[in-house]
Amino acid sequence: MIERILEKCLAGTGCSAEEALELVSCNETELLAAASEIREAFFGKQIELCSIINAKSGKCDMDCRFCSQSGHNSTEIEVYPFMDSQSLEKQIREDIQEGNRKCGVVTSGGKLSTDELKELAETVKRIGGGEEAPVCGSLGRLTPEDLAMLKESGVTRFHHNMETAENYYSEICTTQEWSERLATVKAAQDAGLKVCSGGLFGMGETWQDRIDLAIALRNLGVDSVPINFLYAHPGTPMKDQEPMSAEEALKIIAVYRFLLPKVTLRICGGRSHILGDRQSDLFAAGANGMMTGNYLTVAGSQYESDLEMIQALGLEIAAT
Repeated sequence: MIERILEKCLAGTGCSAEEALELVSCNETELLAAASEIREAFFGKQIELCSIINAKSGKCDMDCRFCSQSGHNSTEIEVYPFMDSQSLEKQIREDIQEGNRKCGVVTSGGKLSTDELKELAETVKRIGGGEEAPVCGSLGRLTPEDLAMLKESGVTRFHHNMETAENYYSEICTTQEWSERLATVKAAQDAGLKVCSGGLFGMGETWQDRIDLAIALRNLGVDSVPINFLYAHPGTPMKDQEPMSAEEALKIIAVYRFLLPKVTLRICGGRSHILGDRQSDLFAAGANGMMTGNYLTVAGSQYESDLEMIQALGLEIAAT
């Protein structure tokens, strides 16, 4: 069975939802070996790296049940307004210059104000933007005009996660509709921006939900899909959620590689917490990208140790 589905994926066609459900019950060794073969067919030994800057933290008006930055939750995090342009520029330059990685500017809240967006756009212009200095933005629900301004400034990519399947979204957030998230992604694409959009796993969703999300992302045509695993932050409604096993997390990556054979699968939040000493297996499971450095409100892994892991596996850092 797995050989039949693998042949289709190596031809560049993602498997069906029904086939993905079949893969869930496959032996881990066989599943990961096949997913790794798909990764190598389309990406070779190249691994994409990115990092993020938490440029505005906390007091978000959204009620996402998993999020430490939601003003509806009671988490102990550092809260601060939008970074001043000088500090932000310095941090972006440092991240871009260290090790061929893209840099994402992330802000809490429904969206940045017009003045904050203009300040960010001017900062990106000074840096240069474009493919030579790749800056991404994760800035909330922006208008077509906002997105056009970012594109003009040199921002190359917009990040906006769908988080989970449409049918499950109301279980994790009630202050925004899934359709609104979808509209933002489409607006970013219409503005000529590349889009990075994925999900968060381990929130109580089913395998069908996970597969439905992948199909939705495939239909959107995004070329980069972040895969995040829940870190059950104290003070959030999901604080008691049982963490998923490393085996299940790797299976999610592998099944997504079958569903999205040509898309960059970027392992981000929760990587070290959930995968533990199996972090290097994420590439065997089919991932060809990962976030390095710290996450928004949780410490991550350092670039040097991630680079050592990649090189030890005979893989290479992809040029930005």
